[in-house]
Amino acid sequence: MSPWPESNWTTPQEFVILGFSGWPQGLQQLLFAFLLPLYLATLAGNLLILGLAVVDPALYTPMYFFLGALSTVEVAYTLVLTPRMLAGFLLPPGGQVVARSTCAAQMGLFVALGGSECLLLAAMALDRYLAICRPLYYPQLMTTGLCWCLLTSCCAGGSVLALGLTTAIFQLPFCQGASVNHVFCDLPAVLVLACGNHQLQEQVLLAACLLLLVLPLALILLSYIRVLVVILGAGGPAGRHKAFNTMASHLTVAVLHYGCATAMYARPLSGRSLEEDKLVSLIYISFTPLLYPAIYTLRNRDVQRALQRAVSSRTAGSAPQADVS
Repeated sequence: MSPWPESNWTTPQEFVILGFSGWPQGLQQLLFAFLLPLYLATLAGNLLILGLAVVDPALYTPMYFFLGALSTVEVAYTLVLTPRMLAGFLLPPGGQVVARSTCAAQMGLFVALGGSECLLLAAMALDRYLAICRPLYYPQLMTTGLCWCLLTSCCAGGSVLALGLTTAIFQLPFCQGASVNHVFCDLPAVLVLACGNHQLQEQVLLAACLLLLVLPLALILLSYIRVLVVILGAGGPAGRHKAFNTMASHLTVAVLHYGCATAMYARPLSGRSLEEDKLVSLIYISFTPLLYPAIYTLRNRDVQRALQRAVSSRTAGSAPQADVS
């Protein structure tokens, strides 16, 4: 039970996101100038992959369907978190005041998108497993309908979990003020402000981490162990090289995503440093989403060729206009 008397329990209608408001103003402006180009590059990279997956017929395959969906989730993810974080660097000291509903919505969207991404990476691993280990049955198994069904299930699973966690946290009373020591309304940063017995909410959070992080990552690793055995035992050098590139790209993204998320959320509240969490959040908000399109475009020849075709067609289309002028 909470050491705070029930007379101090409140239901704040506003929260204050402290962010890095305690840092010198010059340092905050320097961070803004450094992180803004990263944010714009992240948006551009993910929108580029999404655009290529939509307009290029050569990428109308389940693999690039899921890659386009992943890019869509990443765009939404960064839109939910990054603009408000960047605005915090330019505001006067004291933090950003947000309504209770805004804080809850940001938390819910963050969990929904993050959870959907965790499940989507597992669906991508299933697609690669079927394509490489069951090539004869792959066209019949991985149909367009199944792709949409998997995508819908991933989004629904993340949304249901987000609704449950957000509701469980915001139904608690708060007795330690309404100052969120983070760059957004993150679950642990808000949960530590709650009073009463919130052990159940913490256990639910850890269980959600097990469900969304440990289990999908285990399935991904098991599927790619099987894929590795298959590609080493059959196929020519060219096929093995392409399969290795695809597997390496996906595994790199999975390790980055699950590694950062596990380090942030698969820990109890006791002994947690919110100041350290804020610094780590800069990595998974600003740097990790930027690496995803870079990994897939730099290592994926199909995406590279699609980009070349898009640039060539655009250049060919603009050439007559240039001649006339």
